Amino acid sequence: MEHLDKTDIQLIKLLQENARYSLKMLSEKVNLSTPAVSTRIDKLQTMGIIKGYTAIVDQLKLGFIITAFINLEVPPKGKPEFYEYIETCPNVLECNCVTGNYSMLIKVAFKNTIELDTFIGILQKKFGVTNTLLVFSTAVEPRGVDPSLAEKS
Repeated sequence: MEHLDKTDIQLIKLLQENARYSLKMLSEKVNLSTPAVSTRIDKLQTMGIIKGYTAIVDQLKLGFIITAFINLEVPPKGKPEFYEYIETCPNVLECNCVTGNYSMLIKVAFKNTIELDTFIGILQKKFGVTNTLLVFSTAVEPRGVDPSLAEKS
């Protein structure tokens, strides 16, 4: 990994806080010119540190009241087919290959438990055993990694 200086770290933090900050505002926060900030952001994108920009949407206001984590046991030989399938599922917010009793951890959002149950049934029929955890509340919303911690290893 290429070395990040304090200004790069500060820019990453600011952009994780709000990717819509203007270059002018960012330049004021980090005490650099607007062109210099633009160049640094371009460098961070080229390095693959900044992979993209997105909007944070309130899923409840869109009617997705059920959030769940589904543990799924997929045998190694079934992973290619599973990965191809899970990529096409619009209710899947995140899917991770993990250690432990289950090989996949899938975060999903649905409008009701009937939709969730149907999805779980498909997973079980096609891929294997599941264990589902319903989310009652979220104490810490998804957030970016603190880039200053990367330099402390």
